[in-house]
Amino acid sequence: MTCRLLADVGGTRTRFALLDGDRLGAIESVPTGAYSSAVDAFRHFLNGQAEGVVVEEAVIAVAGPVSGGRCKLTNASWVLESEQLQRLLSLRDVTLVNDLAALAWGVPNLTDGEVVTIGDGYCDPGSSVVLLAPGTGLGVACYIPGAEAPHVLSSEGGHATLAASDAAEASVVEFLRHRFDHVSAERVLSGSGLVNLHQALGGHEGGAEVLTPEEIVRGALQGDNPQAAKAVDMFCGFLGSFAGDLALLFGAKGGVLLGGGIGPRLVSVLQRSAFRAKFVRKGRFEPYAARIATRVIVRPEPTFLGLKVLATRSGT
Repeated sequence: MTCRLLADVGGTRTRFALLDGDRLGAIESVPTGAYSSAVDAFRHFLNGQAEGVVVEEAVIAVAGPVSGGRCKLTNASWVLESEQLQRLLSLRDVTLVNDLAALAWGVPNLTDGEVVTIGDGYCDPGSSVVLLAPGTGLGVACYIPGAEAPHVLSSEGGHATLAASDAAEASVVEFLRHRFDHVSAERVLSGSGLVNLHQALGGHEGGAEVLTPEEIVRGALQGDNPQAAKAVDMFCGFLGSFAGDLALLFGAKGGVLLGGGIGPRLVSVLQRSAFRAKFVRKGRFEPYAARIATRVIVRPEPTFLGLKVLATRSGT
């Protein structure tokens, strides 16, 4: 049986699956940090396949910028090179693509049941769709439908300078500026960003233990940690404001989609937070922003939708 290998390589976890014709097999997830290199992780997965399975090609989504078939992960030590992977894994072809770009290619295949709407708004099917994904890092991409063929723009928008929309946010940005000098959106809108927010809001005073992103989210959802809830609420406000900026920058009348590992866990919080109010708070362009829908992707492993499109559209 000849299959294609699909993989989603992130800073925290790496996921693999085999594509047999049009059928996607089970997705296996491993900690990225458990392997010294991408080659080791890929060999582990491939060596675990049943006898008779032949893999000749791979399409790999990577959490970082791709240039010349090479990617250094932004939030992990791995360096992936398509030619090296092709040679060492004995594959005929390897394609590397930014992970948010891969996610964007799957936009047309998302169903209504796989997204949750936050607030009002409308999705113009003929217009651009912005995607942003807070997780280990913060990815940004844009899906552009076309009469002849769609296009995807990948970007490093998560590293754009973060703007504050009120005095409380400005105080947090100033706190982080002393720590990082340049305060990008990712310094707040990511797992480590939640930790930064929690500390900036006094969550690490008096030698208190530093909470993990998971502990902060859990404390906010369970309602037993007011400081964590405050951090998550501010996260939602910053996220709404940044998402609104992206909607204006890309003219995203097709809507804004939130992916990544954090958004789906915070759907209930986002719905009652300042997210939507901050999204539409764009001065003279508030009516423009208010017409744009904002939705959270809740489908498990949605990047594989786009990887499947990339693997099959050109026979790659």
